[in-house]
Amino acid sequence: MSEIRVTTLKDTAGSNSSTAAEIYSGRAKAWVNFNGTGTVGIRDDFNVNTIGDNGLGDYTVNFSTALPDSDYVWALNERNEDNSASTQTFSSPAANCETPSSSSFRFSLITPVNNAKHDGKYATAVFFR
Repeated sequence: MSEIRVTTLKDTAGSNSSTAAEIYSGRAKAWVNFNGTGTVGIRDDFNVNTIGDNGLGDYTVNFSTALPDSDYVWALNERNEDNSASTQTFSSPAANCETPSSSSFRFSLITPVNNAKHDGKYATAVFFR
């Protein structure tokens, strides 16, 4: 059996690189920055093909390429429209949404003061496996 040992991997242009340690520990498998108000719009993403709008403050991130399984780690954030203090972002189980799957992740944005769902102007999500 053959083995390849490298310190750094780069794309063909030589501009994007990853170390072996970064790859071993798990680079982000997907991330998205989107506007969840009105017609939901993705600002930028990696490995996300669409954002589903399931109603007020309720979204589904759909991955372009499925993750290996549903045992991934996620981090969510959302900022108020005026860019003031962050609101609390709850993940799927806390918001009585679906459990994570390898092809999508559903979550809700909830205001901590009154536990009401709300649309997010600056919403982000990142997924690691």
